Amino acid sequence: MADRRQQVLDTLQRAAEPMGVSEIADRLGIHPNTARFHLEALVDDEIAERVPEAPAGRGRPRVGYRARPGLARGGARRYRMLAEILLGQLSTGDDPTAAAASAGRAWGAHLVPRPAPFHTVTSDEAIGRLVTMLDDLDFAPEPVRDDQGTTDRVRLRHCPFLELAEPHRDLVCPVHLGLMQGALGELRAPVQVSALEPFAEPTACLAHLTRPADRRPS
Repeated sequence: MADRRQQVLDTLQRAAEPMGVSEIADRLGIHPNTARFHLEALVDDEIAERVPEAPAGRGRPRVGYRARPGLARGGARRYRMLAEILLGQLSTGDDPTAAAASAGRAWGAHLVPRPAPFHTVTSDEAIGRLVTMLDDLDFAPEPVRDDQGTTDRVRLRHCPFLELAEPHRDLVCPVHLGLMQGALGELRAPVQVSALEPFAEPTACLAHLTRPADRRPS
């Protein structure tokens, strides 16, 4: 059904003028009721709009449909170009790395799954929530334990921004570090991300975890 709706939308987007139900049905070889169903669904989703035509003789004026300019889904998108533009603008600041990390921390605090009010988050729970957030962002995270069985690293097996990370590592990697630091900071977790080691392994980056209670004075 989703494919059929996309075909209806694609037909509207290619049309120079609003199209009626029968025109859509004929063009796609479907029943008019099917065409009307998908057209109305697109209208309900505010992707398309009805366009009443001028009366021509007796009877109710025919209603045409057209894709809403600038709001229609489908078609080509250039999000990577937008990301390149934004990264380029970010790099012009006095301290691009700090700005990138700060942006990451803000989003990490926004995206992390939050606990119930008055709940104190343990280290293991905080790491679990961090891993959930990273998994939702397609980092393919994998907690790694040390010899004592304590999770001291998170292996990031997939970079969802790899095409941008390669030419803009000085900005993208600090954003990733900031995401994790912001998430754990929002949780007031007894564990922190102390460093992100890009491409520490042939197919993964490593986020290093520390617990303030584990630190010993030198």
